[in-house]
Amino acid sequence: MGRFEPERTFKVNARGLTPLRGEARGNLLSVMSLRPEALRGAGAGTQVAGEVDYRLARNAIVSEFHKGRLSRLDVCDAHPELLRAAVNVGDESHEDCPICDGAKVRLVSYVFGSRLPPSGVCVTSKREMAKLSRTAKDLACYVVEVCPSCSWNHLARSFAFTSRR
Repeated sequence: MGRFEPERTFKVNARGLTPLRGEARGNLLSVMSLRPEALRGAGAGTQVAGEVDYRLARNAIVSEFHKGRLSRLDVCDAHPELLRAAVNVGDESHEDCPICDGAKVRLVSYVFGSRLPPSGVCVTSKREMAKLSRTAKDLACYVVEVCPSCSWNHLARSFAFTSRR
């Protein structure tokens, strides 16, 4: 394979992605650009802030636990500070813990940015998030699900938050 060139246009067919050259387009299923501007309709000069959902990784770990390949000690290893944050400021979700089924998991949000402490900030409310967005230009946000009963924890999602100044 040649080097990656994001400005090229590719076609998707049964064999995967192949670059479009002056060739016939008989078996073309769809045409797409791999440039950032093509994502979510972003205009020129804007930065694309994406979201990463870790549900597939979570499901794989839970599956391995239920198959007996991982022990409870392997998956229920939340740090005491994370447990404290989950109990005191975490938002209760509607999901049961996938490990113990004894409690609802709680969601704890952390934010990291250029004008924030190196250890980040545990966000406790939407008002606090709005305040943080005014102080820092770009923020990296992480949402962790935690079970206060058995100490299960897993990164649920992460996303970039870019303020418009």
